[in-house]
Amino acid sequence: MIWAEDAESWRYILFRYLPRLAVTSLVWEIAQLPLYTLWESPHLDQIAFAVAHCSLGDVVIGAGALISALVLSRAPCRKDWPTRRIVVLMIGLALAYTALSERINLALENWAYAAAMPIVPWLEVGLAPLLQWVVVPLVAWRWATQRTSFATAHES
Repeated sequence: MIWAEDAESWRYILFRYLPRLAVTSLVWEIAQLPLYTLWESPHLDQIAFAVAHCSLGDVVIGAGALISALVLSRAPCRKDWPTRRIVVLMIGLALAYTALSERINLALENWAYAAAMPIVPWLEVGLAPLLQWVVVPLVAWRWATQRTSFATAHES
């Protein structure tokens, strides 16, 4: 059976990984605010909208990267996933998308970096949005795959 036909795969994606990705993305988006010029805005509603918009976008990017990684790795049902391959592909795809998206949005002046943003010279994009797609998916994945004592006790 392939992952797309496996109810456990979908439960993991929809009810474990993506909610945790949403929470960790929200935390990251708030933490990196001072690295963007938006932080200098006196309008809290604009900042709040940007954080919500970006966090939701992160979930879409993360879902797309995970689904693509599952397809590319020809993943079987959840219990037999090649986890390391899936995570590496997922992070690589998200990084590639983010590098391209940052370049496009900077060129279109949809956002701008503050002076505090470290820039990756050969890409001319900020380090924080790239690091986000290494740190956030790893944290969300680890959190989603942890077994709590409550879950373990009730699986029997």
